[in-house]
Amino acid sequence: MLSILVAAGWPVWPLLLCSVLALALSLERWVQLRTRRVIPAGLLEETLASSQKQWPSREQIDQLAGSSGLGAVLASGFRCFTDQPHCEEEVLRWHIESTGRTVAHRLERFLPALATLASVAPLLGLLGTVVGMIDIFASQTPGQSQPAQLAQGISVALYNTALGLIIAIPTLVVWRACRTRVDQQVMQLEMAAEHFVHHLLADGWSTPLMMAELFAGY
Repeated sequence: MLSILVAAGWPVWPLLLCSVLALALSLERWVQLRTRRVIPAGLLEETLASSQKQWPSREQIDQLAGSSGLGAVLASGFRCFTDQPHCEEEVLRWHIESTGRTVAHRLERFLPALATLASVAPLLGLLGTVVGMIDIFASQTPGQSQPAQLAQGISVALYNTALGLIIAIPTLVVWRACRTRVDQQVMQLEMAAEHFVHHLLADGWSTPLMMAELFAGY
């Protein structure tokens, strides 16, 4: 491996940096985008069932908000009614949508960087190819041939081209997979949020009499 790096010349070092960054960002996104960290199974149903029995306390709302992305969206609806017992549907939707946009932004974190690395790696490989070609032409002087420099130029050109593609292809696949997962999770969050809004409004949480009874102890 070391011999390959030496043969590839100095253009290989930016490629190695790209590979380290791509690997680190890919692992980070793979962990953060796991379903149980964003939309835990059964969380919506449990939240709806528990809120029908008893309105959650502020501590329970804070705990729900920190549990997952979906938990943060649901907690924003609870906070809206807790802070403004007589809030209207438009206000409730605004709070939930604002939190949803924040959660979606967190889900998309580092995805532009992955896409950039997938685009830059082949260009860096092309740069190495150009450097190798320059070495090749520099070795060809009239009436004199330098096989060692010619071989070095060919090695730089081929190794950098190959390494650029080896880095770019997996990074592009990971970015596409993460992008698809984020789109799916955002759609699921939107559906869950809509269901939650209908639950709160349909159960009469927003009526003045119900709200006065609910928050009499706060």
